[in-house]
Amino acid sequence: MTATVKEPGAVLRALHEREGCFLIPNPWDAGSARILASMGFEALATTSAGMAFAMGWQEGSVCLQDTLDHCRQLVDATALPVSADLEKGFGDSPASVGDTIRAAAQTGLAGGSIEDHSGDRDKPIFDFDQAVERIAAAAEASRSLPQDFVLTARAENFLWGRRDLDDTIRRLQAFSQAGADVLYAPGLPDLDSVRRVCAEVDKPLNVVMGLSSTGFTVPQLAAAGVKRISVGASFARAAYGAFVAAANEVLNDGSFTYADSAIGFAEMNAFFKRGDSGQ
Repeated sequence: MTATVKEPGAVLRALHEREGCFLIPNPWDAGSARILASMGFEALATTSAGMAFAMGWQEGSVCLQDTLDHCRQLVDATALPVSADLEKGFGDSPASVGDTIRAAAQTGLAGGSIEDHSGDRDKPIFDFDQAVERIAAAAEASRSLPQDFVLTARAENFLWGRRDLDDTIRRLQAFSQAGADVLYAPGLPDLDSVRRVCAEVDKPLNVVMGLSSTGFTVPQLAAAGVKRISVGASFARAAYGAFVAAANEVLNDGSFTYADSAIGFAEMNAFFKRGDSGQ
């Protein structure tokens, strides 16, 4: 297939190639995807944690087929390009990661991310060579596709107690050489770290916000050199937090003041008017 401006992968890649940074929020179901699209965001990304919570599962416990079904639902919900959180690629071997990329592309996704988190709490990060081989296999698979597919490679050190910026940068540089299109190091602790990563890698950097109440702003991240800003599961957690607070109020206080700040029916319905999703 020849890439056109309407092809999701080409649209997503173009967002990375233009000046400045862009926002890529993370819906957790079709409804939240349509709301974000109607608000004017230009691209979406899935969240493995938000997906799991919506299914009633713990993070990291959703199988590949259910993940692909979820991705297809979000792709079909709007006309925006969608990048998927594909976790560690649903396997440890490079071959399994390549298979996952090819399967994910069949859902209509514009791209996807592969991380170097092993899932083993005793050894949570894949060894360097294995991590690079896995990204190389993902890149080879993405390049073999008939459509454009934007591959993001994630270095997970800071999420798993390995506060080693030098190793994180080394991994990101190697992932870039292995063929990744976008680089991602969740949990960077401060703007100086973000600036250093941006300065020492040669591909667009994604930064995730919402892991904590870090005071970075979009303009600050853009000035630091960040190309793409996501929010992970934080929108989903914010929504569920409000839900739990409301349920606790009813259960423990016997009152219903939560309804005063609830979004109105008309406003909700307006998000879902036919055509608002761009479909």
